[in-house]
Amino acid sequence: MAAHGQLIRQHLATYVGPLAHTPQRSVERSAFQQDLTIARWTLRHALHWAGGTRVAVLYDEGGPTEDETLSAAVGGADPGDMARVEPAYDREAINRAGLFLREVERQRRDPTAEETDMPRYWEALEVINNWRSSHAYPLNAIQATLRSTAKRRANKFLIAQRIKRLSSIAHKLDRFEKMRLSQMQDLGGCRAILGTVAEVQDLAQFYSKVSRQKHEIATVDDYIQQPKASGYRGEHFVFKYHSDIKANQCYNGLKIELQLRSRYQHAWATAVETVGMFSGQALKSSLGSEEWQRFFSLMGSVVAMREKMPLVPDTPTQRAPLLAELAQYAISLNVTDRLHGYRNAVRAMQQPTQAGASYFLLQLDPSEGTLSVSGYRADNIAEAAKKYAEAEAKQGGGADSVLVSVESVNNLGRAYPNYFADTRVFLQLMQQALSGHSRGIVVPELQIDTSAAAMAPPAAPTVKATFNPNGQT
Repeated sequence: MAAHGQLIRQHLATYVGPLAHTPQRSVERSAFQQDLTIARWTLRHALHWAGGTRVAVLYDEGGPTEDETLSAAVGGADPGDMARVEPAYDREAINRAGLFLREVERQRRDPTAEETDMPRYWEALEVINNWRSSHAYPLNAIQATLRSTAKRRANKFLIAQRIKRLSSIAHKLDRFEKMRLSQMQDLGGCRAILGTVAEVQDLAQFYSKVSRQKHEIATVDDYIQQPKASGYRGEHFVFKYHSDIKANQCYNGLKIELQLRSRYQHAWATAVETVGMFSGQALKSSLGSEEWQRFFSLMGSVVAMREKMPLVPDTPTQRAPLLAELAQYAISLNVTDRLHGYRNAVRAMQQPTQAGASYFLLQLDPSEGTLSVSGYRADNIAEAAKKYAEAEAKQGGGADSVLVSVESVNNLGRAYPNYFADTRVFLQLMQQALSGHSRGIVVPELQIDTSAAAMAPPAAPTVKATFNPNGQT
């Protein structure tokens, strides 16, 4: 791992730093593109080996693409060109690279495994990142349609998009033995979070029956009418991108996933991710404590019942036994105190932030109860990348970092509520169900403390929570 870190730092210093200060016109175009590609997948490699560290770009009512984010670091590169990464490898090469990534993922977990063949790994990453990045253009096209359609058909909504992280790709290939990288359907994904389940279904109906877009619907998964056993609910579409424009036909057939969730469905998913993150369990993948998994299955049915939709399989179909079982798990897992403890244990502190910042580095340390937030302007993404590399080098004990783009620091709570351990909507859903008194749920927007006290070294939080994989406090 130390050797890997040294190699990462060397490549970051060699490529990312100079590129941030090199005008595009002074570099021969092909060499510029090659260096940018190296910088991109060098950074991605660093993130993969950080053991769960994440980079993501989230868009709230518009924002740059991931490639445009990188273009801001190279002093004037054309965003349109940066977003148009075209597929350069055949499916056989893509699948070979994916199989090697799976092998590396398994080596990473095995202390007795031989050292990774790094030259081969770099070659595999070049293929994987080209294939992954080539989904950015069709993703933007489908996200733009989603945004304009949501504006016409919903009152309030939040749109997010991302290119799948390398660590997530590796994990998925590892979990599903028969999966091949060229078949993965969610390398590019966007999501709409809508106010009500009726708006979700209306938008889903539009895509299924009304929309005249040329993109082919490859698959539809209605997890509202047929919830997952985990309790997950939402509407998923996978589109095959299609364009009649000759310059865009290289993207035809690439698959993009679109997810639609109601506010309450998103609150459920946020709670799963929060408990998983703080307790060190992969609950999102239906792994970990059976008690927690059962609790979230029951809560999935509680939310479905509130939305007057089909319940989660293998949960009680009548309200009284459903709530009775839910109450047992809520008590045995100490859910209310635990979730309050997670939130109180996270002291969000805004570090000195550049004026006009639109990129934010979030560093969460559950064991210390701190969430540090640092802001950077779009033209200083290289500095953000440097600080991110430093953060990942210090990670351990469940700490996690993420680099995101949102319109302002106060939008971070809506964009990443799990990092703030913000499960307030979920807790109200549970508490109202158990009390038998349902009513509208309104929670204040999260505010990040920018006071002088917040800049000081953190004191011990009022509620100090300790966590272990079994979910015991």
